[in-house]
Amino acid sequence: MSDRDKRIEELYKAIISINDLETCRDFFEDLCTYKEIDNMASRVEAAKKLIDNETYENIIKESDISSATLSRVSKCVKYGKGYTKVLKK
Repeated sequence: MSDRDKRIEELYKAIISINDLETCRDFFEDLCTYKEIDNMASRVEAAKKLIDNETYENIIKESDISSATLSRVSKCVKYGKGYTKVLKK
């Protein structure tokens, strides 16, 4: 395993060790800029809307997400593993 992979695995381990909202908020506020957190939140919101079959047009109109980012989120919703596991209803 490369040093990069080890660092990323440590990040994932730190995230899954979080067991309450306040600790999660504190961790991400230390780890990321406000803009980075906001961008991630926008992607999660867009993924939820795509899972609920909302149109690209409505999602872009209702959020600050770019069409390029929405396209990436859409591909991940369709072909990825994470969004559907975490956001599944």
